[in-house]
Amino acid sequence: MAESKEEDVRLGANKFTEKQPLGTAAQSDKDYKEAPPAPLFEPGELKSWSFYRAGIAEFMATFLFLYITILTVMGVSRSPNKCASVGIQGIAWAFGGMIFALVYCTAGISGGHINPAVTFGLFLARKLSLTRAVFYIVMQCLGAICGAGVVKGYMVGPYERLNGGANFVNHGYTKGSALGAEIIGTFVLVYTVFSATDAKRNARDSHVPILAPLPIGFAVFLVHLATIPITGTGINPARSLGAAIIYNRAHAWHDHWIFWVGPFIGAGLAAIYHQIVIRAIPFKSSRAC
Repeated sequence: MAESKEEDVRLGANKFTEKQPLGTAAQSDKDYKEAPPAPLFEPGELKSWSFYRAGIAEFMATFLFLYITILTVMGVSRSPNKCASVGIQGIAWAFGGMIFALVYCTAGISGGHINPAVTFGLFLARKLSLTRAVFYIVMQCLGAICGAGVVKGYMVGPYERLNGGANFVNHGYTKGSALGAEIIGTFVLVYTVFSATDAKRNARDSHVPILAPLPIGFAVFLVHLATIPITGTGINPARSLGAAIIYNRAHAWHDHWIFWVGPFIGAGLAAIYHQIVIRAIPFKSSRAC
């Protein structure tokens, strides 16, 4: 009787073999095809409502991002000591948490960039046209200015007294170290964006559920923990510009270039690393030819 059952199990196992491999073995040409690069200029976008809707989504997301995060920074700065507030960890959570929430909300509309450095990196990877990239960056900067402006409207006196959440190179650090912190911090963020939204990875690892905004928000949180003591953490030129314009004091502009040059270099390096080293896309294109 026992031998009969064993024979049934053996026959059943042979009859119903595993036909769908998992993990890397599951990747095939049928699962994924490389998307064509976005055109450099796309005049037709200017006639599409979805183009303007995406820009409005970027504006609103960056507005809300600056509103919540600068308000958190002001709350910590007003406290008599860090233990009486959420402290640096709370600021980092505010930035990371808002990115998680806002990317989740806007990813299906605009891609959820909320950061000119992210837009620049994706543009270098030919994920969007120059037309859309410029439009996104303008809307992000306008949203950031409005978000910081609303916070100042709540607390004009404390806002001016507490530096308005603007980014500076803090005492004890050089401009070179601040620039390096911005480059590496933005590299971490943009590389995470590429990895979390990689269509090939999603096709290959479809059996592993992943919510793209989660690693992106967590990357922002970790970078803030590391670099708040150095620069207050920029890694987002729109965030730095919005706070600097509304605060508008001379020392807010002394090192402002760092918060554009650093993030753009970091985003460019992340795009090159992901597209050329990790994905080897130029080499695939040459083989296809």
